[in-house]
Amino acid sequence: MDDLAGFLRTRRSRVDPASVGIPTDSRRRRVAGLRREEVAHLSGVSVDYYVRLEQGRATQPSEQVLDALARVLGLDETERGHLSRLARQPRRGTKTPSGWVRPELLRVLNLLTDAPALLMNHRLDVQGGNRLAGLLFGRPLPCLNIARHLFLEEGEHGLYADWDTCTRDVVGHLRLAAGTYPDDPRLASLIGELAMGSERFRRLWARADVRARAHGRKTYRHPLVGPLELHQENFALPEAPGTELLVLSAAPASPSEDGLRLLAGLAAGTSADGEETRRAGEESSRL
Repeated sequence: MDDLAGFLRTRRSRVDPASVGIPTDSRRRRVAGLRREEVAHLSGVSVDYYVRLEQGRATQPSEQVLDALARVLGLDETERGHLSRLARQPRRGTKTPSGWVRPELLRVLNLLTDAPALLMNHRLDVQGGNRLAGLLFGRPLPCLNIARHLFLEEGEHGLYADWDTCTRDVVGHLRLAAGTYPDDPRLASLIGELAMGSERFRRLWARADVRARAHGRKTYRHPLVGPLELHQENFALPEAPGTELLVLSAAPASPSEDGLRLLAGLAAGTSADGEETRRAGEESSRL
């Protein structure tokens, strides 16, 4: 799904030669970004060796070489880690997580009644969530994949108010996951499905950007309670690699907090209606 050669080519194409001290004449440059020989020279490796890296014919570059390439290509910490993982893969990567979630974790989710909370794996499958999260997304959570929901179901005028940013973040995360779990067939299938169904996904995937799943502001357009500006906090689960607990909270005394309270009331009403229906069924069965 991802390889060292392709990642190097996309990163090289984005470096402004002037930013690394190379005089430019646009009439004489036929490639975007740096030339291969320029990357090699600035990194302190031979041109032949760098060409072999970009052709996938050189394996296991040293940490010194990777550090030099990261410096020349201007990689951030996330990209540097991705580069290292791609370079270290002997074509079999990290074992794909099983996806099993302890029942105790699911119980903890339902203790959170004032904020949407959910468990999400590296494929962006929602593995469980509380009632408030289910009402936020408007569908059963165990059937929800955030990437599929974003690109194939909601679109730019749906639930996600900052759709452009969300799409970039999701594709960057999936790129990172593909480098970490290259042998995950379900991840490969998801990426293929998204590429077939979304032109924007294809364009973003071709950029080969990588992004870590990060905390921060998430804005939604909810059909029942209106705009919700929430803060997402991520909690890694050491016993479940690739899975995180996500909690979405609103600022105190904000319209979004009022919106969440209204959603929470709907969740309580749904629960009460379900309990009344269950009791009515029991009474009926006794007659």
